[in-house]
Amino acid sequence: MFDWRRKEEWWQLLRYYAAGAINVSFGYILFALLVWLGLQVYVAQLVGHVLGVLFNYFTYSRFAFAGQESSKASFAVSYIGTYFLGLAGLWLALKFIPSPYGAGLASTIAVSLINYFILKRLVFRAPAGA
Repeated sequence: MFDWRRKEEWWQLLRYYAAGAINVSFGYILFALLVWLGLQVYVAQLVGHVLGVLFNYFTYSRFAFAGQESSKASFAVSYIGTYFLGLAGLWLALKFIPSPYGAGLASTIAVSLINYFILKRLVFRAPAGA
């Protein structure tokens, strides 16, 4: 759980969003490039998401949650879940935002907010004995 009174929690959240800004930029630029190259929007999202998972694991494990134990399997499973959230978000966003670029960005931002708590609670843990 997030303890809003602890300064360390706020620093971790700040590191998460700093890494997240890099991750979102990477993922969105990749998505937009794939759409621009002619890939169908949902295929572009899938490819971008898979490549983004690999990129995100390194940024989060080495920066945002540095020093914490993690499970690559749990990380992968969490991203399977966030993929489906993103897919649903993209579908919903496309109902209101006609541009695939804008809809993809809106979906990406919404899912990134949920992702922090998933990673904090289910993937990254304090080392045993800490």
